[in-house]
Amino acid sequence: MTHPLIATQKFTAVRSIALASALCCAGLASAQTGPGVTLYGLADAGITSVSGLKAGTVTQVASGIMEGSRWGIKGTEDMGGGYKTIFTLESRVELDTGSVTSRPISGTQLSDRYSQAALLGLPATLQPAVAAVDGLLAAQWGVNLTGNLFDRQAYVGVITPVGAIMGGRMYTPAFETNAMYDIMETQSGLSAGQIVAFPAALEIRKSNALQYRFVKDGISGSFMYALGEVAGDSGKGRMLGLNANYKTGNFSVGIGHNQANNELGQSSLTATVLGASMNFGNDKLSGMLIKISDDNPNGLSAIAPALTPVVGAAAAGLVQNAFLNAFKQDGTLSHIGYRHVTGPHAISVAYTHYNDNRPADADVTSYGVAYTYSLSKRTDLNAVVVQYDNKNLAQVAPGGNGYIGGVTSSAGTGSTGLAFGIRHRF
Repeated sequence: MTHPLIATQKFTAVRSIALASALCCAGLASAQTGPGVTLYGLADAGITSVSGLKAGTVTQVASGIMEGSRWGIKGTEDMGGGYKTIFTLESRVELDTGSVTSRPISGTQLSDRYSQAALLGLPATLQPAVAAVDGLLAAQWGVNLTGNLFDRQAYVGVITPVGAIMGGRMYTPAFETNAMYDIMETQSGLSAGQIVAFPAALEIRKSNALQYRFVKDGISGSFMYALGEVAGDSGKGRMLGLNANYKTGNFSVGIGHNQANNELGQSSLTATVLGASMNFGNDKLSGMLIKISDDNPNGLSAIAPALTPVVGAAAAGLVQNAFLNAFKQDGTLSHIGYRHVTGPHAISVAYTHYNDNRPADADVTSYGVAYTYSLSKRTDLNAVVVQYDNKNLAQVAPGGNGYIGGVTSSAGTGSTGLAFGIRHRF
């Protein structure tokens, strides 16, 4: 069972819900390596500066400023009669280190509402137990910390005259809808999902998944069933997802929904995305609402058994319940963005707000601007400035598409992110 904190990997770019895009990684230039097999990828890196952190302002070289750097192999075979076999194997790569893993800019620090006994509603005497749990949770906070080679995508499937059937590790339906109606298409720290990355508000990808997809006459959609693969109880750890989208020449509207169970088989993280966009020549306006709820957070049932030998069963139960309450989610994310493209220039502005209905009232607002200058069809320069305003117990710091910003120095402290980079597709 994957711990939910591992799912805080940054929202990576998905250009379209359309079948051809999802299956063939449209938009990436590629090189043929043999009959029906293509090597492709994207390299994105630059300089970032993030304020408001515990260490002050941190400036660093980062990979994935606009999009997560990656390389992959994809293939297709036409079997005739409208049938094709397809496969994709896609790996992330951190250009600053050459690794396939990364950790937040803020390190292993967690937000105050997860690390202070008083904010968890616990007596001060249990602070050492809270610190012990935080150590375990922080150790799992990052991107692909298990080091899986093809962590981004790994699937095989068949395209038929009535749709495609695939199996493996794939993007989830609700996340694809989010990617379509985020004006940034999940790119940079200005994208909508960046402010709800911890705890994860959306399952980005799922392993052990089966998916059906279709596209016809402007209507597209998908249905996903991800198996929990727990012996004796198929409901533990499983996820269901679906989406639907309708697109005309200049207008698009869509809905996506994910519902996951935790390691005990209880209904856990649920997200429903509703979005719409309209094109006006060189301009695009896009808006989105995401309803997020989770009454039974995943992966926390092991806290009490681990603490019982140290603090006793009663105290261990109190600590586990406190963390369960802290990681529950109930909120709404709203996003609106505008993009203007003229010649090699593209400028985007966006405003995103997360309204947290939990007692922590950890509301976050982000706003800013992103600029792209295309040097060629495959290479561009990018600049992003984004401000995060944290209210009450919120502590979110900006990251990028390929890396996690983490948390600010204290509750309610805001943060500014500046990023300059170059992106090349191959």
